[in-house]
Amino acid sequence: MKRFKKILKWTGITLVVIIAGVSIIAATRQNTKYEAPYPDIKASTDTAIIAKGRHLVLNVAHCVGCHSPANVDSIDFNKEDLPLTGGRLFDLPVGKIYSRNITPDKETGIGRYTDAEIARALYYGVHPDGTVVYDFMPFHNISKEDMTAIISYLRVQKPVKNKVPENTLNLVGNLVKAYMIKPVGPNGEIPAAVKKDTTAVYGKYLAMSVAECNGCHTERNLAGEFTGEPFGGGAPMDENNGFPALTPPNLTPDPTGRIYGWTQEMFINRFRQGKLIPYSPMHWSSFKHMTDDELKAIYNFLHTLKPVKTKERK
Repeated sequence: MKRFKKILKWTGITLVVIIAGVSIIAATRQNTKYEAPYPDIKASTDTAIIAKGRHLVLNVAHCVGCHSPANVDSIDFNKEDLPLTGGRLFDLPVGKIYSRNITPDKETGIGRYTDAEIARALYYGVHPDGTVVYDFMPFHNISKEDMTAIISYLRVQKPVKNKVPENTLNLVGNLVKAYMIKPVGPNGEIPAAVKKDTTAVYGKYLAMSVAECNGCHTERNLAGEFTGEPFGGGAPMDENNGFPALTPPNLTPDPTGRIYGWTQEMFINRFRQGKLIPYSPMHWSSFKHMTDDELKAIYNFLHTLKPVKTKERK
């Protein structure tokens, strides 16, 4: 018995030392600096490019859904802009994350950063100060043409001073950031431009690199890494307002998929209806303003996917 207690005691001491060591190292890795190239992106004053950027920011890329504190469901994006002042709280299992102010304010927004620094953060996941960007905005493979349009639109917005709270991670969040979060970059060479049409090729570009449909409709782990079959359905999403968790559905052509049997017209009409479930986390307010050709392209792409049987949730 004494020997057993002694073993138990030293086992406990060893575990405490290990945990303490891991925690101390994690604390020193919270602001690790990374290197990444600066893309040759420069904002334009061309009104057509700015208008294209507006369509991307407010609709296809749905930046407004996270970077505006307003109730976007009550806004007609075709008629008015919204200040992208940030501050929206994401209360996650790893801690409290706040969206940033992306107006051109030079003190609290992106006005203090160069075009290349902003593009580097979006393409390569590295902040201007060298720290890692959480991969909530995986625009790593967006074309240079579209990136230029996005930054051009952001540059002409009214600067709004709004100091957003700093993110606060819990113990799990600190460990995840220290040991699992790394900058994410392009899959290959960044395309200069992507041909806009209704083909599955363009639909793949929209769904994977701009609208980021796969980000929710494919299962991911705490570090944001994809762990499930592409578009086979995401993990349940809690909105922290007392509502039931909703699970992003399977969008593959399998009979268990949500859009199995839908015609192209049905697919487009569903988007035009906007949000039907009031607490749905999907950015319906943005996506309903996508063009018919954009939605046709995404529809065509989804029908090229490998069919995946929807998992039963317990």
